[in-house]
Amino acid sequence: MTSEQLFEKAKTLIPGGVNSPVRAFRSVGGNPLFIKSAKGPYLYDEDGREYVELINSWGPMILGHAFEPVEKAVADAIQHSFSFGAPTRKEVEMAELIVSMVPSVEMVRMVNSGTEATMAAIRVARGFTGRDKLIKFEGCYHGHGDSFLIAAGSGAMTMGIPDSPGVTKATAADTLTAPYNDLAAVEELLLNNHNQVAAVILEPVVGNMGCVLPEPGFLEGIRSLCDQHGVVLIFDEVMTGFRLAKGGAQERFSITPDLTTMGKIIGGGMPVGAYGGRADIMRMVAPAGPVYQAGTLSGNPIAMSAGLAMLHHLNDHPEVYTRLDAIGDKLTAGFRQTLEKLGLSYTINHISSMFTLFMTERPVIDFAGAKSCDTALFGRYFHAMLDRGVYLAPSQFESLFLSVALTDDLVDRIIQANDESLRDVIG
Repeated sequence: MTSEQLFEKAKTLIPGGVNSPVRAFRSVGGNPLFIKSAKGPYLYDEDGREYVELINSWGPMILGHAFEPVEKAVADAIQHSFSFGAPTRKEVEMAELIVSMVPSVEMVRMVNSGTEATMAAIRVARGFTGRDKLIKFEGCYHGHGDSFLIAAGSGAMTMGIPDSPGVTKATAADTLTAPYNDLAAVEELLLNNHNQVAAVILEPVVGNMGCVLPEPGFLEGIRSLCDQHGVVLIFDEVMTGFRLAKGGAQERFSITPDLTTMGKIIGGGMPVGAYGGRADIMRMVAPAGPVYQAGTLSGNPIAMSAGLAMLHHLNDHPEVYTRLDAIGDKLTAGFRQTLEKLGLSYTINHISSMFTLFMTERPVIDFAGAKSCDTALFGRYFHAMLDRGVYLAPSQFESLFLSVALTDDLVDRIIQANDESLRDVIG
């Protein structure tokens, strides 16, 4: 069956025809492509078409698709069965490797997804502090846990309201929101909720309203406020972990959180997550402490094998990050050159192998800036790029993720496709 036929059938069997909402192409129009295979920098759909892609499974495929050492590690592990529900040597090796790579992590617990990791981290922070409330930032996404599906109200100090049916008002009341990059808003929330806030959670570089970077001094200021108010600082590094540096954004920006959540790259493409941090906080987790969290498939040996192969390669080959920086610099420079030639003042946010072309002339430092984008124009641009064999994230509000599988020739091809696509859609 073709992608079109598969989607029609899927809609009768799966809500919306997809197992994660953004895949449905709702924000860009049209129907999603069903992918059959991938290798290196390429995707192949069920209709036999080839695409150079800039999503890389939303981040994990930093070395390209079907990276041979990861494939081999999985194939070898499968020979010993798929799951035991008991401790394995590889869990210990994975924990040791993560602790050696991530600056803030002294102890770590494996889970099965980034959402599991963030939900557990918040619970542990609440157990450690004895407080109930958390502060999150408008536009940051931390998975689909109830506490995180909260939109900001009319102002930075407004209590959150549920952003999804099924999230209770009581849950929303414990979630406080502030604009990203607004230190004053965070300070006011902490003062107005004295000794009630357990944690501040944020993406140190945002990927879920497009790529949004912290302003100079913002992360340092958050660290200082958390110290002053006895609040647990949680970096959600599900996207940035092992991507911006082998130690993640916290290494790149030299800021040490109390807890870190991880996912995506940590599993080499398999479903894996983790949370870790200060030993005194992590010892709150059962069975060492009273905060309960469990998972039948946590530390799955197949997933651990894939993740170990991926992380060992990144740890042993620092040139990966030099190459990613070079690819990102070349690609965004080419995009900016096109914008200049066309007299367009659209915003490009970029750091290393993460970037977003925002269809707005406003600087994008927070969710308000991101929401100023012309999403209809982005939808036309997305399809123009797709027609030229370049597969982008099907949403204006997602970061793109590069891999070292992109050659200089492919980067040139993407730059040319961007030039032609922008000329088409702006008329």
